[in-house]
Amino acid sequence: NMQACEAAVDAAYAVLSKGGKAVDAVEAAVNVLENDTSLNAGRGCSLTEAGEPECDALIMDSEDLRCGAVAGVRVANPISLARSVMEKTEHVLLVGEGAMKFAQSEGMPLAAREYLVTAESEEEWRTWRGYKDNVQSLFAASGQPEPHDTVGCVALDAEGGLACGTSTGGVVGKRVGRVG
Repeated sequence: NMQACEAAVDAAYAVLSKGGKAVDAVEAAVNVLENDTSLNAGRGCSLTEAGEPECDALIMDSEDLRCGAVAGVRVANPISLARSVMEKTEHVLLVGEGAMKFAQSEGMPLAAREYLVTAESEEEWRTWRGYKDNVQSLFAASGQPEPHDTVGCVALDAEGGLACGTSTGGVVGKRVGRVG
């Protein structure tokens, strides 16, 4: 989705053009991508074999060589939760229930299923359930569009700081608890 990518670039540029840090630009860009329902991160994420959303994200910052990640979460912007893990805990990765409790302690609202799941992701899951086959065969030579994918961003700021981030809903029909 070129429009989503352009909007993400605009968000990152808005931060960097004002002298902002690379990690702020990455979070801003990935938030835009997570909010776009045509992509597989945050809203519009793929559903697990149980038909439920589980999102994962990672952010890294060269300034202090830290990173933070979350997996199996249901929040609107998993990249922001990953950043909180990086900045406010001694941990690198929080998953599932523990990550969700951390989100609540940070005042980050949990996202309702209705917010994360789009009609397209529901249809993708129903089609997958119908095939009960290899996830890849769902899209192979069937004439269906390529699946939407993980999103990410890398930014370099004026001070030489480098940061990156990624966010995904995984693949349709993934085992509950699978990361990535």
